[in-house]
Amino acid sequence: MRTRGHRSDPGVLLFDHISIPTILISYIALLFSLSVHEASHATAAYLLDDDTAARLGRMTINPLVHIDPIGTVLFPLIGMTTGFPLIGWAKPVPYNPQHFTRKVTMRTGAALVSAAGPASNIALFVLFMLVTTLTLRFSVADPSDRLVLFYAGLQGPEAFSRMAVSPAQMVMLSFAGRLILINILLAIFNLIPVGPLDGGGILKGFLPYRATQWFERHQRTMYIILVVMVMVPFLSDLFLTPIFRVALWPIQPVARVLLGA
Repeated sequence: MRTRGHRSDPGVLLFDHISIPTILISYIALLFSLSVHEASHATAAYLLDDDTAARLGRMTINPLVHIDPIGTVLFPLIGMTTGFPLIGWAKPVPYNPQHFTRKVTMRTGAALVSAAGPASNIALFVLFMLVTTLTLRFSVADPSDRLVLFYAGLQGPEAFSRMAVSPAQMVMLSFAGRLILINILLAIFNLIPVGPLDGGGILKGFLPYRATQWFERHQRTMYIILVVMVMVPFLSDLFLTPIFRVALWPIQPVARVLLGA
């Protein structure tokens, strides 16, 4: 009986020259987002009749059971405090495809487990976009003020330094803003169909058998290439800029519609 681990789910973090309050809020938002992501993998496997992750206590949003010392603590904090792009990840969620319900094939089941992570981040993105924009729409009279407050929340607490908002409002808008940014970035980045990313797991559910074998043999190489592309500044700009543009593209038009601005 083979037990597989869902490979780490890297996400790229870019926070340039931000304040201590923003670092704290960003890190809490990241922990929450990664915990929901990993719990979603575990829940998807459980719904397919595999309780491997559930028995290990991974069907929870408690970050303590998902934290990887390097991927969830060291790398993200270095990235947030230096502005250098680094990969963040949580502990792999184990699952056993041989336990899956016979209503799906093992390959389809594995693809569904992979898809559950990005799907959860998209759901969080939509949820916090709706909550933030609609709260501002019904509590702030001026449409232009709504837009200013929304974008300040995306930037973090330092953006509110000259605004007449309470500390509680500043924290809530900043936390929601970071959740919006982090979750759309995690979703888009993880959907890239490469090696250890969720997109790679989804792709394997549709590839022919021989192509899947080739893909699995070269996963380690793909992972090394991915790390190099993120860590080397010149390559990072070429690789990450289009990803960020795709991830951030829907925020402005959707926010304007929901804010009535």
